[in-house]
Amino acid sequence: MSKPLIGVTTYLEPATWGVWDMPAAVLPAGYSRLVQTAGGLATLLPPDDPAQAESVVARLDGLVIAGGADVEPVRYGAEPHPRTGPPARDRDAWELALIRAALASGTPLLGICRGLQLLNVELGGTLVQHLDGHTGGVGVFGTHLVKPVPGTRYAEIVPEESPVPTYHHQSVDRLADALTASAHAEDGTVEAVELPGAGWVLAVQWHPEAGEDTRVMSALIRAATR
Repeated sequence: MSKPLIGVTTYLEPATWGVWDMPAAVLPAGYSRLVQTAGGLATLLPPDDPAQAESVVARLDGLVIAGGADVEPVRYGAEPHPRTGPPARDRDAWELALIRAALASGTPLLGICRGLQLLNVELGGTLVQHLDGHTGGVGVFGTHLVKPVPGTRYAEIVPEESPVPTYHHQSVDRLADALTASAHAEDGTVEAVELPGAGWVLAVQWHPEAGEDTRVMSALIRAATR
């Protein structure tokens, strides 16, 4: 049986390697490694014309919306907080279009950090633009415990309270009506959400690609294989 093809979103940044210094489509290698370790084939999706999202998703068995820049507050009707980062409008538009295409087609979808936030915004929720205590310092992942909500898809995948690698200063404020919170941090922060129903839609606020627990990605791969 061929391995499922999992698209993972990337972003455009200035980059330097060898003799080159130019814009590049970048993504931490942990994402593709996690897909591969869990049994999938990873293909990287740089920002593109949102009108192409439906045809791109149609070629995939599963989709991962990766972490990264803050979602522009105008997307959920808010003014920017002083600690909110600069907008990534092309990436917002592309990834929101991918999410819509995945939801419409029933393509299994996993959101990671920013991916959770975008999913919540796309379905009508809002975000807390800054909170403290969810990193290990600038450029350093922190660790905290995440407790699953009994009866949820996430609890079936990870039934016990567990430590996770985390690096976020934004989170869910008002949860979209269609979504269910399926895990929380000790301070009450929503750490996982899912879309109930026949499809497979799950998003986590932490960074599984920075840890060793493959269970969430393995669950996506199983859904994509089906």
